[in-house]
Amino acid sequence: MAGKEGEYYKGDKKEGGFLRFLYNPDTKEVFGRTGLSWFKITVFYIIFYACLTAFWTIMLIVFYQTLDTIRPKWVLEGSAIGTVPGLGFRPRPPEKNVDSTLIYFKAGNTGTWKYWVDDIQDFLKDYDRQEADGEHLRTCNFDQPIDPKENKACRFALESISSNCSIAQQFGYEYGQPCILLKINRIIDWFPEPYDNNTFPPKIPDNVKENYDGRYVYITCEGENVADVENMGPLVYFPANRIENFYFPYRNTPGYLSPFVFVQFLKPERGVLINMECKIWAKNVKHDRQDRIGSAHFELMID
Repeated sequence: MAGKEGEYYKGDKKEGGFLRFLYNPDTKEVFGRTGLSWFKITVFYIIFYACLTAFWTIMLIVFYQTLDTIRPKWVLEGSAIGTVPGLGFRPRPPEKNVDSTLIYFKAGNTGTWKYWVDDIQDFLKDYDRQEADGEHLRTCNFDQPIDPKENKACRFALESISSNCSIAQQFGYEYGQPCILLKINRIIDWFPEPYDNNTFPPKIPDNVKENYDGRYVYITCEGENVADVENMGPLVYFPANRIENFYFPYRNTPGYLSPFVFVQFLKPERGVLINMECKIWAKNVKHDRQDRIGSAHFELMID
């Protein structure tokens, strides 16, 4: 009995188990491993992660070799953008009202139109620099379109825009006759297809049908509702309500600037909200008011 008691009180080797896990003085282990074991596992993971990093680096380099810095791999049907461009407009509301499409101002000498004029002028700055930055630009016409092998784009003829829609006239805003700039949004390789044998869609405006020329893509604006049609008054387009097709397709050529037209409201009703919808007219353009495909919407209100 005494022998058993002596054996019992030799001490429990499990005493202080966690501290012995941190450091075991008998085996010289730290966290359950000897120094040599820690060295081996450290070397293993260094080699493992170095190989893993090298593998993904090589894969990334190979991937980048397949990319074209000018042209994306997927365009038109294969791209997320799709095959139908939207229609952009200027001026746009301030960034704090990024979801708004309302152009609202007071006309006259003491009016609130300066922001809208400045926004259009800021957009046109690049067009004013075409001559200086035009290494990849040249003058085009129907007889001399751009050859895809040229790596050039057509210079937009800014001088074709009437002085009515110019900074000298404050783009008409001071006088309550605002000019709205309309441009077709860029989609690489998109080209406006002409209608076949004058087979027009049912809702195409009469002035487009009567003067249709397949060498152009047409843009028109109208009030969304009967009241809007009455309140918008007469419209005039500069240089016309169409854009020459030799400006297309867009190929991400350096220096390319989107062609545009101005629509001017000559006598819009004051003090009422006018809802406007502008559309692109081409065979391969379908219109969706909800998604703004092939069209643009904005509201105009003048005090």
